[in-house]
Amino acid sequence: MKKILIANRGEIACRIIKSCKKLGLKSIAVYSDIDKNSKHVREADESIHIGGSKAQESYLLPKKIIEVAKKLNADAIHPGYGFMAENAEFAQNVMESGIIWIGPKPETIISMGNKDIARELAIKNNLPICPGLKDEDIKKDDLEKKCSEIGYPILIKASAGGGGIGMQIANNYENLVQSIDKTKNLAKKAFGNGDIFLEKFISNARHIEIQVFGFGEKKALHFYERDCSIQRRFQKIIEESPAPQIEKSIIDEMAESAVKFVTSQKYEGAGTIEFIYDIDNKKFYFLEMNTRIQVEHPVTEEVVDFDLIKEQIKVAAGIKISGRNYLPQLHAIECRINAEDPKNDFRPSPGMITNFHAPGGHGIRIDTHVYANYMIPPFYDSMIAKLITVAQTREEAILKMSRALDEFVIEGIKTTIPFHQKLMRDENFQKGKYTTKFMDDFEI
Repeated sequence: MKKILIANRGEIACRIIKSCKKLGLKSIAVYSDIDKNSKHVREADESIHIGGSKAQESYLLPKKIIEVAKKLNADAIHPGYGFMAENAEFAQNVMESGIIWIGPKPETIISMGNKDIARELAIKNNLPICPGLKDEDIKKDDLEKKCSEIGYPILIKASAGGGGIGMQIANNYENLVQSIDKTKNLAKKAFGNGDIFLEKFISNARHIEIQVFGFGEKKALHFYERDCSIQRRFQKIIEESPAPQIEKSIIDEMAESAVKFVTSQKYEGAGTIEFIYDIDNKKFYFLEMNTRIQVEHPVTEEVVDFDLIKEQIKVAAGIKISGRNYLPQLHAIECRINAEDPKNDFRPSPGMITNFHAPGGHGIRIDTHVYANYMIPPFYDSMIAKLITVAQTREEAILKMSRALDEFVIEGIKTTIPFHQKLMRDENFQKGKYTTKFMDDFEI
């Protein structure tokens, strides 16, 4: 492997380019019309235009991406996250074209990446799951009766989805029927798959995920947990590791369950098993698996000192990583900095960045693709940077994050920096006393 094409954009493309450089590999950036001046295009060894500004005209064109990969003699394709990272057909076509796919096998993406199918596999592997209904059961005449047995509130989710897109909570049957159609339409538009499933919504809960790395026939390993409970509209905005206020024995049990599950499926490469933790009953339930690198992967990297993307590339090239245990030594927090107006219901705020000054210092990491005079386009996800702090203790990591946020200057557009500044000073957050409903009562 000498040259990798990155089938993505923005900060994740920049992040992958860094790992390529660590390994002495050449990188190829692809870009749309509006992304011609994006940082990932400047940092890659080569770049090539692939289409119009809308994702459907560029980053979501699998045949075009494979075509340019061949044209530039790429040995491998890294999909990053989002777009086509969990598109099994794309992965299969990449492999059939003679190019290395940096990710799990297509059949694993289908079985583990589809939330509906993954739930069935979890049951077979004795993982606890929340009561729910799969897509085919939703279409039956006894839906109202089955939902009454599950008990409201009920969560409607896209089977092929991610990022909280289309997720809705229904508090009664009438609300459920209306929400089903809406979620199906959103799922079809965002993922090309309108399948959904229903799941019991646990109100007093934490959202915990386990970072795993699989080796096919050999036993997988894990890199412990990330707490992703603080969300708005089911989209994560803060992540940290280790998770505060949860017993180590519970985390250990989650991690071992995750390892057994991915090992049983002969999973290869990086992935994440997500759980919902019922605080009242001290029980956890399997939610889903993400068969890709996660947005919040830097939290784990900083805590265990392990470059997940570099190892993704090595494993795809046939170089096996060490199977030793990677224990959390530090505490890390990640704030997602979005081009959004937190005082206006987090509405997107595209436009020109007139001034950009990033904080620095020991234990501060920034993953971003933007800079002064960069135009934030309206066509893609609103996340423009990830600010990560790492320290010996959680208290120190919070203090360091507060300072870094105070030093972070982004002018010309609205961002979520003021929201994060207030959150870091919130007493309940500082004490680790939060749930997935934290944002319901948090005043911006």
